Amino acid sequence: QVQLVESGGGLVQPGGSLRLSCEASGSIFSINAMAWYRQAPGKQRELVARIFNSGGSTNYADSVKGRFTISRDNAKNTVYLQMNSLKPEDTAVYSCYAFITTMQTYAMNYWGKGTLVTVSS
Repeated sequence: QVQLVESGGGLVQPGGSLRLSCEASGSIFSINAMAWYRQAPGKQRELVARIFNSGGSTNYADSVKGRFTISRDNAKNTVYLQMNSLKPEDTAVYSCYAFITTMQTYAMNYWGKGTLVTVSS
């Protein structure tokens, strides 16, 4: 009933920028929080950035502070991740996460399928 669809991944040179988008669709009543996670080859999935609906507060992984910015458009049920000064170690599959209350259920976790970001020269 709820789908998260990411876009914006791709290949970029070190020092470059990318903007990821994730749109939530379906029978959504409210979105409590949205976030971006990433998983690099051979590593565990880690939280990159999170934004809460209430007040719009944000959290970032230390490794991306000052380089990445998370934002959301509540009218479009969309979250963005602006990634600047990209480094090879940012290479990973980036997945969108949302904590959503639907018309039929209490709040649940939802995940997108992920989009690959490759930082390489």
